[in-house]
Amino acid sequence: MVRWRQAAARRRRAPVRPADWIPAILNGTDEGFFGPGSAVWAVNGAIPTTVAGIRALLIQTLHPGAMAGVHDHSRFQEDAMGRLNGTIRWVATTTFGDTETARAGARAVQRVHRGIVGEYTDGSGVERGYAANDPDLARWVHNAFTEAFLGAHLIWGGPIPGGPDRYVREWARAGELMGVENPPTSRRELTEQLDAFLPELRADERVAAAVQFIRRPSVSPAIRRIYPTLFAGAVASLPERYRQLLGLRRPRWPAVTATRVLLWGMTLVLGRTSPSERAAMHRHARLTDGGSTAAMPDADT
Repeated sequence: MVRWRQAAARRRRAPVRPADWIPAILNGTDEGFFGPGSAVWAVNGAIPTTVAGIRALLIQTLHPGAMAGVHDHSRFQEDAMGRLNGTIRWVATTTFGDTETARAGARAVQRVHRGIVGEYTDGSGVERGYAANDPDLARWVHNAFTEAFLGAHLIWGGPIPGGPDRYVREWARAGELMGVENPPTSRRELTEQLDAFLPELRADERVAAAVQFIRRPSVSPAIRRIYPTLFAGAVASLPERYRQLLGLRRPRWPAVTATRVLLWGMTLVLGRTSPSERAAMHRHARLTDGGSTAAMPDADT
């Protein structure tokens, strides 16, 4: 406990450069697609997202079209932190930014995706073409993300305003921005749509290599010390059908409990509110009160 408090005190004293998307969130001109009290803010702004991101990556690798796109066009292994930073930016600006910032983030991702095309073999052995902007593939990515973030929060997070169905319904807007047609608007629809993908899923050597990389990514020494627990928590939290497809076993030690303790400690160090959420709260206060632009938050994510 003393060490956690000392670490938190050192962090508060240390100057930290804000992430480059913070000004866009702070200086937006409207309230955005979501806001204070929304289910999306409660889930996407909470500390379990550190596990949810790993869980989402593991699930997403099982679609051979998504995996082919990563294998054929991505430099993920050479620039893992850069790709991770891009994902964090998209989640943060979509969740906490104003409507134009959220739309601009979606357009930027879709521009990158335009050149990601090719062929893959589906779970039935049929050759298919893929395009990263294809609505069906976008649906898989959106649904896997939604399942992972909601599932992790239900294990390690706090109450969700309106419950899980409200989160799925609200986050459907993010799917629509990314070109998903008729995204799920309830937990039941989410499960049904994910089940419909099961015949297409497969695990091969590409998936095995991706899982191995996700297990041991190139990260900073500070993150490397806590990452094994986060990865084990993500694996333990996976629905059994995905864990079996990935060839992973639930850890024999209490990974869920260990992850809970780790996330509690991270909350003591980092605080309960992310810098992106604080910037959004400043913007909402400015728009509500008619005041001037708020001061820049003093953190990096």
